[in-house]
Amino acid sequence: MKKLSETYKELGIAFTFPIEIKDNNDNRTYFEDSDGSRYKWVYDASGNQTYYESSSFWCKSEYDENDNRTYYESSYGTKRGTPRSAKPCEGKVVEVDGIKYELKAL
Repeated sequence: MKKLSETYKELGIAFTFPIEIKDNNDNRTYFEDSDGSRYKWVYDASGNQTYYESSSFWCKSEYDENDNRTYYESSYGTKRGTPRSAKPCEGKVVEVDGIKYELKAL
């Protein structure tokens, strides 16, 4: 992740530390301090944090329609749940009354 301060310098935009950006719901989406530490957050429409990144770590989460976390993954290799992009039944074959059907996600 490129530091926002570097982009500001390239564009000739004056700034002071800390650099902090918030979204319309007052959620912090970016923070950078003068010591070089920087952080990024992303939220879904319900305000659930779906992504977090620092200079040494990242994690992402997915939530269902009731705001329950259904998937979590981090740069440390931790994975919990099943991502929406996974199609666990895709390509499997089932047989009903002697006829074989290949499953396909919609």
